Amino acid sequence: MTKKCNFCGSEKYEERRIDYLYTHDGQYLLVPNTPVEICLDCGAIYYDVLVLKNIEQHFFAIQNKQEKPDNYISMPTSFLSERLELSRSHL
Repeated sequence: MTKKCNFCGSEKYEERRIDYLYTHDGQYLLVPNTPVEICLDCGAIYYDVLVLKNIEQHFFAIQNKQEKPDNYISMPTSFLSERLELSRSHL
């Protein structure tokens, strides 16, 4: 049976690797080279459930200090909220 895109019905897919940002309660885990399938017609991204479960397990192991991440990065978090506030003040 051929799989079809849930959004556009296309049967055209391509396997790729992307940077996936896992979030939970304001904490983040950036996972480079995450395997995905992308619909070539509409761009919908499909993740394997086992890959997502594995990422989730690593996230909680890092949060519980059972594992260490490969490295830490800085990420701006207030840029968008500051811009939204500025745009509201001009209304």
